[in-house]
Amino acid sequence: MSNPVVAVVGRPNVGKSTLFNKLIGQRLSIVDDTPGVTRDRIFGECEWRAKKITLIDTGGIEPRTDDIILAQMRAQAQLAIDMAEVIIFVVDLKSGVLASDVEVAEMLQKSGKPIVLCVNKCDFIGKEPPEFYEFYNLGLGDPVAVSAIHGHGTGDLLDEAYKYLTFVDEPEESEDEPVKVAIIGKPNVGKSSLVNTLSGENRSIVSDISGTTRDAVDFAVENQYGKYVFIDTAGLRRKSRVDDKIEKYSIVRAQMAVDRADVCVIMIDAVEGFTEQDSKVASLALEGGKGCVIAVNKWDLVEKDGKTMDNYRKELMKDFSFMSYAPIIFISAKTGQRIDRLYELIKYVNEQNHTRISTGMLNDLLADSTARVQPPSDKGKRLKIYYMTQASTCPPTFVFFCNKAELFHFSYQRYLENQIRSTFGLEGTPIKMIIRERGE
Repeated sequence: MSNPVVAVVGRPNVGKSTLFNKLIGQRLSIVDDTPGVTRDRIFGECEWRAKKITLIDTGGIEPRTDDIILAQMRAQAQLAIDMAEVIIFVVDLKSGVLASDVEVAEMLQKSGKPIVLCVNKCDFIGKEPPEFYEFYNLGLGDPVAVSAIHGHGTGDLLDEAYKYLTFVDEPEESEDEPVKVAIIGKPNVGKSSLVNTLSGENRSIVSDISGTTRDAVDFAVENQYGKYVFIDTAGLRRKSRVDDKIEKYSIVRAQMAVDRADVCVIMIDAVEGFTEQDSKVASLALEGGKGCVIAVNKWDLVEKDGKTMDNYRKELMKDFSFMSYAPIIFISAKTGQRIDRLYELIKYVNEQNHTRISTGMLNDLLADSTARVQPPSDKGKRLKIYYMTQASTCPPTFVFFCNKAELFHFSYQRYLENQIRSTFGLEGTPIKMIIRERGE
């Protein structure tokens, strides 16, 4: 990470995510009045004085807790503190200095990092009330009065953090953009475990409690296979089972993650097998025109003989008949089995999704295909396809110009799609076909 890093920390419900969203200029972290909404580390980029800064939003720190999730949230916050050059410690004017604020302040001082004390919910900047001065008792120097919800004081806050940051001027790179990969699936299929395996660190909280991941968490990986940005998403469960308001936000976040991804890794639980919910998750990627890889996780837990994988693959191909182009890989996020192969598949599928084919080659294929299987006719009127061309990529989109669009039956479209795939590959990517009548 070339930008200097600033961690935003504090106890639950002091407005860290609101401040984080205000500083980066987008609603990346889920904001709600419920304490403990943010759980993992959320990364975002902010620009100040023409310099880029990486901000990390963290879950609220509960210094003393036996709760599994809260303890892991504290560990995630500690990782953010270790990574950061500067810490913005957020406290709440309205609740005053609490015992947990004092404990968090002591924890932060042990890190030896510069700390900027941010007193949030000061809605009248310049008229600090008497209780504002109580925060001097934390022994962290001059507090900065901020209203995260209105944006007041955020410039002063960044100015204060800026004093301690080191910027390295790097030459402009004209390298390839990283492949953005959304990891999607129903709850508890092992998405966060896969994220941690891919990143080589505990990026996401892992627990058997479904719904643990809430935000869409991004992280970058660069290795011998290329550059990637992986997006861990919340598990998508059936709508009838979603009654938690925060989980509804999470589902929207997962859909947004699919929208900005190049490739979707659709995770299936090998032990549980295919379910109707898996097909609904896959349809998100299909509708988005994304390249897809189907990853069957927990393969280490399946009892196997020589034919297990082949039989499982055949069954999945029936289940995913609407996505027969997607390659299937059997992995274990826990043991790291076939993770290298997963990287290769993602890269390959992304290339296929970006494939561009010349009009000349497409029309040679069209002439050959229509000679082999005649276009359909109706009431003595036969379909004539004059020519085809590729309009765009991601997904590869082909436009066919013909005499009468209603004669271009779905079955003949499917036949031509199969001909395109058998000639040009396009594995792992959907194909979009647009039919135009001459003169349109």
